[in-house]
Amino acid sequence: MPSILLVAAAAALVLVCGAGSAGAAIVPQRSIAGITLQMTKAQVRAKLGAPPRVRRGRNDFGAWTQFVYPRVEVTFQGGNSATGLQTTSPLERTARGAHVGSTKTELLARVPGLKCETGHCFLGSFTAGKRVTDFFLRRGRVTRIVVGFVID
Repeated sequence: MPSILLVAAAAALVLVCGAGSAGAAIVPQRSIAGITLQMTKAQVRAKLGAPPRVRRGRNDFGAWTQFVYPRVEVTFQGGNSATGLQTTSPLERTARGAHVGSTKTELLARVPGLKCETGHCFLGSFTAGKRVTDFFLRRGRVTRIVVGFVID
């Protein structure tokens, strides 16, 4: 009987530990909703299915395509690999619980290394080719989270 309890306790511990990492849908400088920067369009479709909406356009940097899913928008600027990810869903969270809807105080406590300016807090450098994670703020709360490459 004690060995059954030990096995049950170990299984419960695995479930609890696994649940914490599974909820980490935003990995700063890397991914949102399981979609990682530089994934191809085919890889994104394989992970999330056909996008409910596709936007296309042109800007100063060329043609772009955006796959719009309920919890994440994936941008492909000028090619076949993801260059930007963004979410406005409060369901997407970092490992420490930062999300759309977090207050600035909560954000600063949950995302180490943030720098803040008027209207946003960010990780990384706004230098061409570098990765940035940007938490946009309105009235002291996160309204949108972007993980992407700086283009210019």
